[in-house]
Amino acid sequence: MEPLPLVDTTLPTPQLIRRMRQGGEADAAGHLPESVLWHTFLELRRRGEPSAADSFLRALEGLHRRRSLSGSSLPTEDRASDEHKLVDDAFLADLWKAYKRCICAGRPGPAAQLLRDIQARLCPN
Repeated sequence: MEPLPLVDTTLPTPQLIRRMRQGGEADAAGHLPESVLWHTFLELRRRGEPSAADSFLRALEGLHRRRSLSGSSLPTEDRASDEHKLVDDAFLADLWKAYKRCICAGRPGPAAQLLRDIQARLCPN
């Protein structure tokens, strides 16, 4: 797995969790806020943080609700198109790639189904 460029890996775990719970924002380079959340989630998971998946999913759902509103000013250009390769789970990687494609294309309906599939993959119970 390559380094996670969208996350400051020197930050302590509680601070990363706090940032994720704040909902994620685009970084200075204009990456999707979802990408920032994804990288934060992967860093927390690498550290063995048990709440990583729950925090990630809640923040992602919040972003999805914001994107579903017609006047959302969130970025839609995917500047980290290969980030799905950062995870070893090929199915989760495919779900993430498809989710981002739908978000970038302005298709929140199909993205909602993919979000449910991601949730089922991360939290099967």
